[in-house]
Amino acid sequence: MTEFGQRFGSVLRTRDTVLLEGDIGSGKTHFARAVLQSLMATPEDVPSPTFTLVQTYNLPIGTVWHADLYRLSDSSEVIELGLDDAFNTDICLVEWPERLGVLTPKHATKICFQVVGVDARRLTIEPGTVDWQARLEDLL
Repeated sequence: MTEFGQRFGSVLRTRDTVLLEGDIGSGKTHFARAVLQSLMATPEDVPSPTFTLVQTYNLPIGTVWHADLYRLSDSSEVIELGLDDAFNTDICLVEWPERLGVLTPKHATKICFQVVGVDARRLTIEPGTVDWQARLEDLL
């Protein structure tokens, strides 16, 4: 998961939104940490945004938002966080994206995490755009 997250980080671009779906413990946060650390000039600790809801990082590639929407009760709270604007300007990694409701970006790429064993995960990736499909082909 770490290695794939690092490779995945290498293909991210400004205005990319990646929706991370899966049960608790399926690897969403671990993956996001690997992506973020791969984009840092000097890797540092990446806390889970479970309680803060959003962590932002000003990185050489641009601003990256890591959001965990598990505790949201209504999609209108996404607007209060400023995440809806970030979808159009920054890179966004969103855990529990089903909480976005109608605010889910049409251009988003979705990664579904499924536990298939103690240390095994299956990832299903749905590219949000033709551009993403080409990037994923290079990545895989």
